[in-house]
Amino acid sequence: MFKFQHTYPVYILVLVLLISVNGYAQKPSTSPTPAETPSQSGVQSVNTAAAPVNDKLTRLAKRLRKQGFHIDSLLNDPRFKLYDGIADHFRQSAEKKSPDLEDYKRILGFAKKKDQIVDFMHAHSAELEKAEKKYGIPKYVISAIIGIESDFGKNTGSYNPFNTYVSMYAENYRREFAYNQLKHLLIFVRNRNLDVFDLKSSYAGAMAFGQFIPYSMNKWFIGDDILDMDNNIMSVANYLSYFKKRTGSVRKAVLRYNPSNLYTKAVLELANAAQKKSKAS
Repeated sequence: MFKFQHTYPVYILVLVLLISVNGYAQKPSTSPTPAETPSQSGVQSVNTAAAPVNDKLTRLAKRLRKQGFHIDSLLNDPRFKLYDGIADHFRQSAEKKSPDLEDYKRILGFAKKKDQIVDFMHAHSAELEKAEKKYGIPKYVISAIIGIESDFGKNTGSYNPFNTYVSMYAENYRREFAYNQLKHLLIFVRNRNLDVFDLKSSYAGAMAFGQFIPYSMNKWFIGDDILDMDNNIMSVANYLSYFKKRTGSVRKAVLRYNPSNLYTKAVLELANAAQKKSKAS
């Protein structure tokens, strides 16, 4: 009895302390975490280190707002995200890291495209003939570009163009280019009543089977459905025709499609291979 009278208050004290600690740990905080705290532009901060980035996005939203574009809801959309190191993709592109044409072709998967191009042309012969006749661009060149750009429509990219250009802007990589493409992208989706986050692109923000950046989509893309192959065939021909008239040759027009001699040589070599195979068959 005597021992129990001494230890009983101790047990009570321990029990009270345990209840207090447990209750404190489970009590929800009324203050938002850094990830829940909205910045002035409506962009959610991830942590205190993200403050400079959020400040850039605030200025971007303000700059666009002055020109009639409102992106606050897009920046708050759960599908919005910044691509870390987006500039590295440009610095490590096939055109920049290939020492010669053969290495460049290997990276492109040229041999496989060479095997596939004739089948692609057979499958889309009517539209290719129509494009060649209307725009004066060889159907072999049109097919070669679509083959190199999107593997004949099988690969349009795994990025989102809005996220891409905002990431470039935030990273200060080709900032004015990214800003202008962002404006053209917003115009493009507005005119077609599209959800910008439904779009897929390359890391450079290029879309569809011809891999057009937003400015080119607005200026040269024909049709509403950007994943319709007929529309893409006509659009690639339209683009090349425009620059053929200004440069005087198909070769120079292809060079304007992608300002790389390696790219131009690969496209024309693939086109020549397709022409030879077509005539032999």
